[in-house]
Amino acid sequence: MIPNDPVMLLSFINMKLRDQYDSLDSLCDDLDASKQDIIDKLESINYQYDETNNQFK
Repeated sequence: MIPNDPVMLLSFINMKLRDQYDSLDSLCDDLDASKQDIIDKLESINYQYDETNNQFK
């Protein structure tokens, strides 16, 4: 289950990207999650996905 709260989502997603997934696409495919929903929710708290570092900053 993916957290709904943006701050909890940030922590969850960055942990998964660091420990298990080499890209946001692979995380979303594996968890059957909407990439755009995650991006939109995290942009609402001023975080953007950095593909080079594979994390939201």
